[in-house]
Formats: sequence, C-alpha cells, structure tokens
Amino acid sequence: MPEIRNMPNLKYLNKINSPQDIKSFDIKTLRELCAELRSVMINTISKTGGHLASNLGVVELTVALHRVFDTPHDQFVWDVGHQCYAHKLLTGRASRFHSLRKDGGLSGFPSPKESEHDSFMVGHSSTSISAANGLAKAKSLLGKGGTVVAIIGDGALTGGLAYEGLSNAGRSKDKLIVVLNDNGMSISRNVGFIARHLAALRARPRYVRAKMMFSNLLSSIPVIGSPVRNGLFYIKTEIKKLIYSRSSFFEEMGFNYIGPLDGHNLEDLIHGLKAAKKLDRPVLLHVATIKGKGCEFAEKNPDIYHGVSNFDTETGDRLPDPETFSSVFSREICKLAAEDERICAITAAMKSGTGLVEFSKRFPKRCFDVGIAEGHAVTFSAGLARNEAIPVFAVYSTFLQRSYDQILNDAAIAGEHIVLAVDRAGVVGEDGETHQGIFDAAFLNTIPNATVYSPSCFEELRINLRQAIYDVSGVAAVRYPRGSEPDGLKYYQPDYKDYTLFRQDGSEILLVTYGRIFANVRKAANILKGMGIPVSVLKLTRIKPIDSECATLAADFQSIYFFEEGIRWGGIGESFGSMLIENGFSGRFKLTAIQDFIPTCSVQTGLRSVGLDTDSIVRLISKDCGSAGMEGPWVRTV
Repeated sequence: MPEIRNMPNLKYLNKINSPQDIKSFDIKTLRELCAELRSVMINTISKTGGHLASNLGVVELTVALHRVFDTPHDQFVWDVGHQCYAHKLLTGRASRFHSLRKDGGLSGFPSPKESEHDSFMVGHSSTSISAANGLAKAKSLLGKGGTVVAIIGDGALTGGLAYEGLSNAGRSKDKLIVVLNDNGMSISRNVGFIARHLAALRARPRYVRAKMMFSNLLSSIPVIGSPVRNGLFYIKTEIKKLIYSRSSFFEEMGFNYIGPLDGHNLEDLIHGLKAAKKLDRPVLLHVATIKGKGCEFAEKNPDIYHGVSNFDTETGDRLPDPETFSSVFSREICKLAAEDERICAITAAMKSGTGLVEFSKRFPKRCFDVGIAEGHAVTFSAGLARNEAIPVFAVYSTFLQRSYDQILNDAAIAGEHIVLAVDRAGVVGEDGETHQGIFDAAFLNTIPNATVYSPSCFEELRINLRQAIYDVSGVAAVRYPRGSEPDGLKYYQPDYKDYTLFRQDGSEILLVTYGRIFANVRKAANILKGMGIPVSVLKLTRIKPIDSECATLAADFQSIYFFEEGIRWGGIGESFGSMLIENGFSGRFKLTAIQDFIPTCSVQTGLRSVGLDTDSIVRLISKDCGSAGMEGPWVRTV
C-alpha cells in the first residue's frame, strides 16, 4: 500500500491493508496504532475539512471492533456516519484519505459504493438500529452467519426512529449488537431524558465488569456451569428490579445490557465486545467516550470542532469565517427577536450549524433545542404558533426532509403560521451525497397555501425573513445556500419585489431562475450580450406562489430557459411551465434542473455537472441560437 501522503513515518498504519492485519497486534501496539490514527485524522482534516471531534472520540472503539469482528462477514452500521474515519483508515482506504470530501475522493460518510466494509450508507441520524435490525434478520433468514453491530451516539437516541428500531430489534433473536457511544454530545450538547439516564448508568462500571467476569467463570465449568449461570441471571434480574427503582431502560426493551465501559480502554472494550459476541440475542454495549479525545482544543470545544474547515494543528486556530447566509440569518433573527418577544427559535441539535448560538445566549427562554427530532420540531412549532407565538425552525434542507408529514398534517392543514429557515439549500458540495439540499423546493411546492422565498443575496435574505414572519400566513419558508454571497452580488440591492425582470432591448430570449444561481445566469447574460445574443433575465425571489404577472411578462418572448438548482420533478421550473401553458404561451420552453443525486464534490463541480454554471449556460444558449431556427417542442429537459 502506498504511504499516506505527507505522513511517511507511520510505524503501523502504513502496513495495514485490511482489518485482518491488526488481529495479531498486542495491546501496546494497538495503543500506538490509535495514536497514529488520531495523528492522521488531525493532519488530514486540518487541510480537507471534515468531522474532527466525533471521529477522535471513537478511535479505540473502532480498533477494538475490528480486533474482535471480521468485516465484511460481520457488518458495522455507523450512526451518525460521521464517526467512520478511523474505520476507513483501517479498511484499505488510508492511502486515499487525503482525498476526503474532495472531488472524486472519499466520502465523509460510510458508502457501500466505496468499500465492501461499509455495509450501509448512513448520513442522517438515528437510522442505524433499524438498518442493523434488517441486516441481522436477513442473515438469520438466509443462514449467512456473522454479527451485525450498530454503533450509535447517544445524541442519535434523541431521534424517534432509534426507539422504533430498539423496540423491534429487542424482540428479535438475531445476532445484533448495539454499541452506544455515550459521549454526552450530539452536535450541540445533548438534551433530554436519555442524556440524564445515561449519566446515571455511567456510575456502575465496576458492577458490570465484575458481572462479566463471574459469568465467564461459570460458563467455563463443565456440565453445570451454563444452567447455574442462567438461573443466577434470572435471580439477579429480579433482585436488581428491587434495588433499582429505574431498571435499565434497554433491558426493558429486550436487550442484554453490558456496561458502561471506558470507551478509551482497549482491554475493557475488547473484553466487552467478545462477551457481547458470544450471546445469541440482542445486546446493548454501553461505552463512555470523550468527544475530541487526544486533541486538547477539540476536547475543550467539541461542538466547535465537530465539523471544521482548515485549522492550525498545533493551536486549533481557524481562519476567520467569511460572511455567510447562516451568519446573516443569525444576526437578523436576533434583531427581530429583540423587537418582538413572540419570536422563538427552534433547532434540532444544530445550534451552531444553523446560526442560533447567539440567539440562545440572548434569548435562552425562547430558544429550544429539541434534539435530533425534526418531525417533533415542526409539530412543536405548530403548537407554539397555535397559542400566538411566532416559531422559526432553523434546519438544514437535507434534514427538513424528515418532517414532511408534520409540515403537511400538523401545520399546513390547520393553517398554523410557522417559519422554516432552510439552510444548505441547493448543491451542498463537500457535505456529500447523503446531505442533498436539492429537494426542499420541490416538496414544499406540494404543500397547499405554503409560501417559499429563495433569496439570491444577503439583503434579500433579511427582507424575506421579515416577510415570512409578518407578511404571510400558514407555512412560510426562506431557503438559502451554504456559504457566502455569490460573486457579483455582494453589493447588489435592488428595490425589492417578489420578482425582477432585467430586460435587454431586442431580446426574444428570456432566462428565468431563482436563488444563488441567479449570479451565474446574470453573468451568462452579459457574456451572451457580448456575443451579439441579447437575452433578458427574470429573477424569482418568491418561488411559491409565483406571481401571476411573471407568466404575462414571459409571454412577450419567443424562447424561455428556466435554470433551477433543485430536483426537476415537482420543482419550480415545472410549475412555471404550467403557468405558461395556462397563459397560452406557444413558444419554446427549456428546463435545466437536477435529475439525480449529486455526489461528493465541490459546489462549483456540482453545479457544472448539471449545467448550472455560467459556462454551461452560455454554451446552451449559443448552441441553440446557432442551430437552424429556435422552434421546437414545447418543453425539453436538459
């Protein structure tokens, strides 16, 4: 295997081609391997960006898992998938680790497309137990053998799907182990009952270790050992119910509970995993870890160093963050909340990611972190709205997908006025293919009476947020992209309207778009003008409902091109096309929109791959203008 780029002095990691290579390592060697894994991760992530603190916390756990189990025969399901970096390094991908989150490089999450050692694609939280339940059941049904292990952070246990998985998996007879990585965190600090429950369980490690040793001793006694062990297990369970008024929640769910163990003690982890592996029933192994372990600044600030861009490996110093749509939202929501005590902010364990840290400091009684529970967040918001509060739920586009049912049934049908601040809308770039932001416009477009804004610049974001709060009723959404304002729009602040037509004299071609890629369309229009092809541009800012005047204006043109940074089916472009038909438009209409998942890549590469960069727009229009005539079918999809 080629040496890991820029780190040639690794004593052990450079020699590992597969997890089998660590089977013969003694404990001392495994500890040194753990140090090397941390070093590689810190150095690589400092350059590529990625999830730092969460991965540093599971190094020993990952090594112990691969020491005890044999992937891909045994299967691991990581939850959330951003804990998988050490796993990738041990499963034949160390030489490519420098390509993490880059174009054509390694994904930041598990991907079966990438390796047979990744059994399931995981990017959203709380899914691992359900997936592992299915994997284990299939093994049992088909006689495949092997154990399935779900590794879930306690933060993910704030998501309801995890409990649905526990309820079903606990009743099974399959070889299934749930490893609870209890680091006291999700992305922001963990909240709720389960966090308090786990904290209480951490107080009994000696009891658990002694129980495991005694059980192993009994099992080694010929003939009578196993019956005695089983009898004592029943008696012990009944006594424990008398001693502990709150017996283990997980045992009540049907799991054999082991732990809590020190998640950084390799001997304890290996011992516990071997014990769990021997049991022919679902097991929950509880391990306590430190998020950011081995990196002082990440340990002190695990939420800040959960997901990072470039940083100094010695000091942790990061480049000053540029102004972003998220930071503009952060300041504006604080400004509005200072003026109106009815405004509340809701987050699903993403205060820092969605820009609500400052709001939580200034208005702690009006900021609600509900844990990883997006569906609950929407219904909770609807309840707030019903009693005249003004809830603003700040959420990534990819996670809003999880609350469609609640938006439709708990908010929209009753007409409750909730505001969705939809961050990371559109192509998300390095966040990867499990974090698609291309669906929100289309699925919100299906909600009757909803209002959706898609600002193209910071000033429009400020205006649209105030509009969503005060000027409309029912479900209102403001969707904005990851990162900074597009070049060329930094000082662009027109007199606001829900749409704007930039007309060029003599133009028979109209380009229609919304959001971030308005910048690309506008640049393309200027280039085309220089080529002798005058085109006009219609920018939509309120994309649902589209102002009926837009169809009237568009009817003056012979050819209309709609460019959409979102999924084609059910999207805004299709709605605009329908409006044209209803208004008797008989010219040519072309829709360029996204028709598949975007792989891990930069935003620029992603936009170029679907024809939404400036050069692609220019090529499309100039090619059509150079062809024989501009007539054609009513609609074509690019």
